[in-house]
Amino acid sequence: MNHNLPLPCYICGPTASGKSALALEVAQRLDGEIVNADAFQLYRGLEIVSAAPSLEERGQVPHHLYGVLDPAESADAGSYLRLAQPVIGEIQSRGKTPVITGGSGLYLKFLTHGPAPLPTGDAALRAALDARPLADLVAQLQALDPLEAARTALQNRRFVARALEICLLTGGLASGLRDQWAAQTRELSASLRGYVIQRARDDLHARIAARTRAMLDGGALEEVAALVRVSPNCEKAIGLREIRALLAGDIDRATCEGLINAATRQYAKRQESWFRREQWLEPVHPAL
Repeated sequence: MNHNLPLPCYICGPTASGKSALALEVAQRLDGEIVNADAFQLYRGLEIVSAAPSLEERGQVPHHLYGVLDPAESADAGSYLRLAQPVIGEIQSRGKTPVITGGSGLYLKFLTHGPAPLPTGDAALRAALDARPLADLVAQLQALDPLEAARTALQNRRFVARALEICLLTGGLASGLRDQWAAQTRELSASLRGYVIQRARDDLHARIAARTRAMLDGGALEEVAALVRVSPNCEKAIGLREIRALLAGDIDRATCEGLINAATRQYAKRQESWFRREQWLEPVHPAL
């Protein structure tokens, strides 16, 4: 790490918690520039559905990596890392502070800590494991890596298969690799600065409902209707499937709004769980 460069500042939190507004405030205070870490705000033509910062907000400080991908393009945490690192480095090279904001936990994790040094899945091996009884997999994991077996939910087939897969692909111990990664993560976390917005459940749900209503009133239907081809990743944007059903006449407006609210609340709950594990993030409790 180059200690002469401005240290990035991370603004995290669940959807609709107010990340864009806080990032703007922080960027203005720190003479910073905002970098997007939201998987769906990377895409052009999804600005309303993804609740991307408004043109007015983007005019106040420079914003980067918003609307840079065609909806038909695929993206994942690895491709995001390759996009974001040079942008962040360029901002720092000008003496400005990168203010990185978004709710996509894995994208942020790759940026802050890098990908975990664990092998990616092997389709042939996974198929072979899937064909065997769970009890057989558990017995093999217990024989190969007793420590990992002891701390794995052995009734969860996916967890057992993944631990066994790591052992078999590396010829080593999944527990050793994971412990080494955990130690590296703690060391890296000590050098990071970041904040996570935490709101009371009722407050967040009210903000989600207000945003969904504003989205549907504010051009989201036209935005979705204009999409021609979307990648499997882009397809996961909350609101896309529901608005398509509304446009097709399969559901009415009230049902569409209710489905989007429910999906967004579930997503926010998963985000909150993710960010609770990132203990280097300092909680921020905005006034209502």
